[in-house]
Amino acid sequence: MGKLPKPRYACLSQFRDNDGQVIDQGIALYFPAPHSYTGEDVLELQGHGGPAVMNLLLNQCLSAGVRLASPGEFTLRAYLNNKIDLVQAESVADIIEANTIEAARCAMHSLQGHFSARIEELVSLLTTLRMLIEATLDFPEDEIDNLQTLQIKKRLNDIHTQLEQIFTAAQQGNLLQEGINIVLVGAPNVGKSSLLNQLVEDDVAIVTEIPGTTRDTIQRTITLEGIPVHIIDTAGLRETSDIVEQKGIERTHAAIKNANMVIRLVDSSQQPPDINDQASNYIPAEKPQITVFNKIDLLNENPKIENGKNSIGIHLSAKTGEGIELLRKKILEIAGWQFNRGGEGLFMARQRHLEALKQAQIHLDNAQKFTQNEYQLELLAEELRLSQSALSSITGQFTADDLLGEIFSHFCIGK
Repeated sequence: MGKLPKPRYACLSQFRDNDGQVIDQGIALYFPAPHSYTGEDVLELQGHGGPAVMNLLLNQCLSAGVRLASPGEFTLRAYLNNKIDLVQAESVADIIEANTIEAARCAMHSLQGHFSARIEELVSLLTTLRMLIEATLDFPEDEIDNLQTLQIKKRLNDIHTQLEQIFTAAQQGNLLQEGINIVLVGAPNVGKSSLLNQLVEDDVAIVTEIPGTTRDTIQRTITLEGIPVHIIDTAGLRETSDIVEQKGIERTHAAIKNANMVIRLVDSSQQPPDINDQASNYIPAEKPQITVFNKIDLLNENPKIENGKNSIGIHLSAKTGEGIELLRKKILEIAGWQFNRGGEGLFMARQRHLEALKQAQIHLDNAQKFTQNEYQLELLAEELRLSQSALSSITGQFTADDLLGEIFSHFCIGK
């Protein structure tokens, strides 16, 4: 006959089947509600971990009437039972999926509630400001004096400043999570594969003197100051009748479209370098771009950076590695990374968080316009409400059910 273990104590137990046969010997941990991860009664069974034994134990649990948890169900239950907010729930998945130490530390900051606390502080300030505005609306005869006495403009500016600081920290955290997608493009034989090998510090791409050697995209990931950088080497862009090479060029076009940044290589040993080659025609004007003038070793030149009005050029040698460090630093600079040891003060923000922060900023900007005229207080109050609603959606105070389903469906099984 089984018994319930003592709450929150590790109990050495024998796990038996319906016939009383011992399946395994392990640890049983019982966490009664509300003092558990989900806020509900939770029983953990820790066996020896072999697949056969664990399957026997799992099947015995299923025969007793329990079911397998859906993806993210434990964390979803914790959120629904107010054990954690939505930002903390998402940070659980971010910790599991973190590819770098910095990303894991940043996600832990969010799990500990640092991001949520900053958002809640802003929501509280907006609530107070809305209360003052709406009180002014209730007493219109004192309207102008109240606006000046209550320092509405100053309060609004202070909120806007704090929001900008949070947005900057969130952008940095998003870089740690999402990384940077970079595509290497250029004419055949300009050194794209050599540059990829230098950046990843390994011979991952075949390098020959024959144009068109790279027929397909090659992707590798490196880490620069804790940020994952996904680099794609592509087929050289040129007119060709080779069907295989044409397919590779099609994939090059798709890679350019999806990249955060493009590194376009030019052969500087050609005098003058062909900076208006076919590759330049396929790069959208708004796409961040670095032009690399490769093969300076053939000209006995030193590496250097040229910062033009609308262009950035780096002279380097993908063969010898001279100037590669200049390129690495410029990649981080263009991506907007500000080095922060250990991710201190950063938040592991997802794209939905950044979009919500942008919406909050837009409504605050609108609100500032309506402080110029006392007859626009109703519009001011509405913009403040919309800004507050956008911020509250981050922590899950106002979140649609379909968004919850989308968020938790990407969790690993159970957790």
